[in-house]
Amino acid sequence: MPILSRLLRDASLPAVLAGVIATLISFAGPLVIVFQAASGLPPALLASWVWAIAIGSGVLGVVLSLCYRVPVVVAWSIPGSVLLVGLLPTVAFPVAVGAYLVASAVVLLVGLSGMFDRVVSRLPPPITAAMLAGLLFGFSSKLFVDMAGQLPLVLTMFAAFFIGRRWFPRYAVVAVLVAGVGVAIATGQVHGPMPTLALTRPVWVTPQLDWQAAVSIGIPLVVVALTGQFVPGVALLRNEGYTRPGAGPLVAWSAAGSALLAPFGCHGLNLAAVTAAICTGPESHPNPARRYIAGVAGGVVYLLLGACAGTVLALFATLPRELIATLAGLALFPTIVGALTTAVADARDRDAALVTFIVCASGMSLFGLGAAFWSLLFGMGTHVLLQWRRGRVPAAPVVSTSR
Repeated sequence: MPILSRLLRDASLPAVLAGVIATLISFAGPLVIVFQAASGLPPALLASWVWAIAIGSGVLGVVLSLCYRVPVVVAWSIPGSVLLVGLLPTVAFPVAVGAYLVASAVVLLVGLSGMFDRVVSRLPPPITAAMLAGLLFGFSSKLFVDMAGQLPLVLTMFAAFFIGRRWFPRYAVVAVLVAGVGVAIATGQVHGPMPTLALTRPVWVTPQLDWQAAVSIGIPLVVVALTGQFVPGVALLRNEGYTRPGAGPLVAWSAAGSALLAPFGCHGLNLAAVTAAICTGPESHPNPARRYIAGVAGGVVYLLLGACAGTVLALFATLPRELIATLAGLALFPTIVGALTTAVADARDRDAALVTFIVCASGMSLFGLGAAFWSLLFGMGTHVLLQWRRGRVPAAPVVSTSR
């Protein structure tokens, strides 16, 4: 059956809306962390970065959903974006792009070789979860620093978030954005003219390979992609009864897309989990065989927003800086809670998890290598020592860290 005829036959309004909402939530929350990471970059480079991650997510989502008839939702890594908030100011952007390529190549190798399950099983979940929590902790805590200068704005967004978490958790971030924009408009804090709709021109950045950047940026990006994005993303599909495709092709295609788009600013594409649940569950369609429409619809919205990335960025630029920082910080709360829960789930590994968390949250740098790398090294060292003393530590459940 031709693709168009099959789409028209299987399309439904709930599935289309599920895909649209999932993508809008990604732009309402996780995208603002990219804005934070890119502070100091020229506007053209930031627009190109957003163009790359949105276009990549859209193309992969549409193609993989149609190919496998499964609601495949692709997005960029939240912890990967947070990692870059502290590291990008310390390296030239071409060097960071070189590290993106190294990370994509490693993930591609893992996907093609079938090593995915074996590699992830070697990393204790409490250690990787503690690294993630440490990465996000310092970033999210900044919203309380901004509270002093914008108390009504931050308190309103804070209240909207937890009201949303109580009654409509999937759309809590959207509620925060609506509340923040409402307060900003009411208090006259929206500045500048409304942007005009225009297509974005991607900017090519020639990668520069540097071993320190490859280790301090590339390795943590690989770890959070495999353990924090692909593991829960694949688990979500399996829980909804989707046994194909295998994990390898999804990992490999995502890594290949990341590598192709890295010179335009893409820091990594991977499976989504939290927002993907909107597309894979019965809210999308009672029939699991027709939920792939949600993946296609979400991908199309990614393509439309990515094509006009400069306009989207200009729209956000009219809003107060504190609004963006608070929105980004609150969007990370569920991820931090899940990571901390996993980090302390096994009493026998809490010492190693605590070491990992403290080192990562400290923001330390040694020999040109960042805190994320050293947190894994110190945490794994503590874990091995305790395992040698006590015997093998049972693995704790893997925490979901993606949207």
